[in-house]
Amino acid sequence: MDTLASNEYVAQDYKSDLKPVWCPGCGDYSVIASITKALAELQLVPEEVAFVSGIGCSSRIPAYSAVYGFHGVHGRALPIATGLKMARQDLTVLVAGGDGDGFSIGGNHFMHACRRNVDLTYIVMDNSVYGMTKGQASPTTEADWGGSKLTPNGTGLLPFQPLEIALSAGASFIGRAFSGQPGELTRQICEGIHHKGFSFIHVLSPCVTYRPEQRAYKDRVHQEWQPTADRTEAFRKLLDDDGFSTGILYKGTKPAFVPETAERASFTEIEAQFAV
Repeated sequence: MDTLASNEYVAQDYKSDLKPVWCPGCGDYSVIASITKALAELQLVPEEVAFVSGIGCSSRIPAYSAVYGFHGVHGRALPIATGLKMARQDLTVLVAGGDGDGFSIGGNHFMHACRRNVDLTYIVMDNSVYGMTKGQASPTTEADWGGSKLTPNGTGLLPFQPLEIALSAGASFIGRAFSGQPGELTRQICEGIHHKGFSFIHVLSPCVTYRPEQRAYKDRVHQEWQPTADRTEAFRKLLDDDGFSTGILYKGTKPAFVPETAERASFTEIEAQFAV
């Protein structure tokens, strides 16, 4: 990927003055660092970048960045971001969320964002738990995890498979990274932003407060995938996936959805359309 030779902007230029309030050891610290580093590497003008989020620990990210941001309601980040990108094709639009926000209440929006293939970069920080509300099972929690008082014997449900859903629904860029490997995560974010279409980056981001066993992620992740444009090959890789494979899984060539352009109407013209 081509990057500009100059270094007018550095990662710090994309950080706000707010100090993150995540728990000590949260993987999201590394994610925001990787995002700002990627923006600096791409030398994107801060005023031409917008960050949209829903609700959850990970959705605080727009507040910690110094680009335009919108902290929306639970699960609705993707439709807001889609509308923004439709209206302002010139902006680089990033979307942040977690497994609860993106795959539970926002699950329907996730599937249709993949299908539409609008030019967005969706970064999901998955820790398989609702950390903000003190540790309930999320859509990606293992069926036998009994760490929540609400489900002491586990949910008994198969975990949601976000990469398989994304590939089935039509996402044209799919990757997975580990927050403990910021260099690889930065690379994938750069690639995702550069890709013209819907980019989905699944980030294994441990919640060591409610899932302390996730400290072992660093010993379980393994760089496995090289990007392919063959969906069948990508599906085969997912069949062999243990949930800890990292890399860019799929990079397709489907054109990004771009709405038909129309001349903007003046306020007077719009008002006239509603006159009775």
